[in-house]
Amino acid sequence: MAVERANLLNMAKLSIKGLIESALSFGRTLDSDYPPLQQFFVVMEHCLKHGLKVKKSFLGYNKSLWGPLELVEKLCPEAGEIAASVRDLPGLKTPLGRARAWLRLALMQKRLADYLRCLITRKDLLSEFYESSAVMLEEEGAVIVGLLVGLNVIDANLCVKGEDLDTQVGVIDFSMYLKNDIDDYRNENYTAILDQKNYVEELNRQLNSSVQGLQGRVDSLEKSNSKLIEELAIAKNNIIKLQEENHQLRSENSVIVMKAQQRLEATQGDVDVELNTYKQSRQGLDEMYNEARRQLREECQLRQDVENELVVQVSMKQEMEMAMKLLEKDIHEKQDTLIGLRHQLDEVKAINVEMYQKMQSSDDSLKQKNEMIARLEEKTNQITATMKQLEQRLQEAEKDRSQAEDGMRKFKQHFASKVDGVLKQITQREKQMLQIETDLKIEREWRQTLQNDLEKEQKTVLQLRTEAQQIIGLKKEFHRLQDENRQLKGVCEEQEKALEELGYKLSESKLKIEDIKEANKALQGGQVWLKDKDATHCKLCDKEFSISRRKHHCRNCGEIFCNACSDNELPLPASPKPVRVCDTCHALLLQRCSSTAT
Repeated sequence: MAVERANLLNMAKLSIKGLIESALSFGRTLDSDYPPLQQFFVVMEHCLKHGLKVKKSFLGYNKSLWGPLELVEKLCPEAGEIAASVRDLPGLKTPLGRARAWLRLALMQKRLADYLRCLITRKDLLSEFYESSAVMLEEEGAVIVGLLVGLNVIDANLCVKGEDLDTQVGVIDFSMYLKNDIDDYRNENYTAILDQKNYVEELNRQLNSSVQGLQGRVDSLEKSNSKLIEELAIAKNNIIKLQEENHQLRSENSVIVMKAQQRLEATQGDVDVELNTYKQSRQGLDEMYNEARRQLREECQLRQDVENELVVQVSMKQEMEMAMKLLEKDIHEKQDTLIGLRHQLDEVKAINVEMYQKMQSSDDSLKQKNEMIARLEEKTNQITATMKQLEQRLQEAEKDRSQAEDGMRKFKQHFASKVDGVLKQITQREKQMLQIETDLKIEREWRQTLQNDLEKEQKTVLQLRTEAQQIIGLKKEFHRLQDENRQLKGVCEEQEKALEELGYKLSESKLKIEDIKEANKALQGGQVWLKDKDATHCKLCDKEFSISRRKHHCRNCGEIFCNACSDNELPLPASPKPVRVCDTCHALLLQRCSSTAT
């Protein structure tokens, strides 16, 4: 960096000195087409770019001169007009073009040195834009600002609107600083040429450093790509774990269904036992009824004794009727409970249907549940059939009761012993009712447990849904990472293109260095090296130079010829390798060689 600063300082000295001397000899205001002035702006641009930090923007990484130059507006209010006029220019689209326009306007105001001096004094602000070893933060920057004070004697009239400042290429033309006088060149400007050579080497170093920076960025991008691949592998492992958990949940669900089936089978056994007990009690009632008929036949003979006790029997009859009504109410309540159980079974069916729609993957477990539901329906149908049979038997009992009432009215017999038997039966019925109520309570508790199990299964389904949503989110992140990887590949391709352009520029700079070396050797040989701007026509054929007809120097006489008139190569004393010579020099040199040979 110290060598680069020294080279930039020497180039600034040469450009400022040459501009002042040429402007004083020119004797009038300078315009934008004046070559020394253009070279001065190129040198100042390189000085301001030295050590500039790379900033990341939306389009990539870039170096911008406009950032530090905007600070002058805050430090020196007089520079506000320049900044405002630069922002208002319609043709400027890049920060580099605005910085070039700002330099031209500051030179026209003759305040360029003052503005840069204000900027150099605030190193705390410049440290945000420049590195610690940049020209603007070292002593060389102060020396360059001191040299800029001499430009206040120059009057410049520059038209900024008409120039294309965004696309100009800032390359220094070293031919301007080469002198025609051989002695002056050897004595005075030899150091300047060396400084120019050092500056070219400094440019090559900068390009190499930028290439290294781009390679580092490519390495960092490859590392980030590898990290992304690792994260994708971790995400895939998580997906596999989630799938395993899903299988475990399905197995647990099947276990829960099997337990429910076992409970249903147990309840079915209980219902069967209850039906058997009911049938046995019914058979006992039938036997009692037959015995009552026999007693009625036997007690027909005792009708006269029964008439005295009719009043007591009527009261007992009323109590019996009340008991029968209570039995009917209990039967109706049981029917209501059966209807409620049917509704609950319908709800269970609906819930099973919903679970079948939600859990398509667990087809086997749902089929088992459907089979269980079918079995439950068959059991309910059986229960309904048994209930209908019970109702029919109750109707038959009511008919028998009506017949017994008729017999009571007709025969008025004594039913004291029958009443005792009926009371015993009522007590037995009440005991059976208590047992049935306890069984109903057990069934309700079992139904609540089933509902709790269903709620748990619904919760597991919700968890599976959330996990599926998380998997979908991971897939979206994976696609986003793929898009970022593609964008990074595009950035890498752009950087490779930039590297190719830099290599092309390096080759051009090397060619220019070789031309300078050849010019130096030619000057050391003694010939006068004609400037490009002084020749507009070929010396031999007198044809005008153009884009298709380029200029070529003869390495022997130093004059400028076209390609057709200088398409010869011969070794010279200054250069042992064959170099370009014109036709006349080629003929003369051949004559000399032939004469020396003879």
